[in-house]
Amino acid sequence: MHRRAITAARAAELIPDGASVLFGGFMGVGTPMRIVDALVARGARGLTIIGNDTARPGIGVGRLIEAGCVAKAIVSHIGTNPVTQQKMMAGQLAVELVPQGTLAERIRAGGAGLGGVLTPTGLGTVVAEGKRVIEVQGRDFVLEEPITADVAILHAHEADYNGNLTYRLTATNFNPVIALAARSVIAEPEEIVPVGVIPPDHVRTPGILVDHLVERPR
Repeated sequence: MHRRAITAARAAELIPDGASVLFGGFMGVGTPMRIVDALVARGARGLTIIGNDTARPGIGVGRLIEAGCVAKAIVSHIGTNPVTQQKMMAGQLAVELVPQGTLAERIRAGGAGLGGVLTPTGLGTVVAEGKRVIEVQGRDFVLEEPITADVAILHAHEADYNGNLTYRLTATNFNPVIALAARSVIAEPEEIVPVGVIPPDHVRTPGILVDHLVERPR
């Protein structure tokens, strides 16, 4: 289980062009910025990014948008990033808007191996267009399909060399749930500590889910 930490540049090499990428972050808080910067430096192209939002220009995954790394964004809103809006209207970027709670549940369902989520959110709106509506106990629900991805990139507060992760305050956001829903998980902790330093009941993401740890720059 012991892992050697890799550089952010190596992490970016492990994310091929055209990959689907789940990312942590809420307005950039909890986003693995060293990995994002390395993807920009590598000149990544054609990515589908999946997460809460596209942050702001120059912040979080907003850097990927500006650099032309992203072909499609599946997010809950783009209202704080005018670059995302401009690229969408110009036909340079596809955007799929998903209600925030529905997005989190779809990712959770993907990680849990479930067939989808039944939700009343979006009934009678464009959100429900083209989707199955299922009646349960006399109520209608939209069937939302599960979300998985090729890679998840996440930010953690601490990691040990077995890959066990902790999170801190609001930087937790989507990070624990995306660790369940990708075929490869790359974690960028603020600090890597020896095995045994993190109390077992503080572990939010167990190391069995984590494939790579990104080292801190020296």
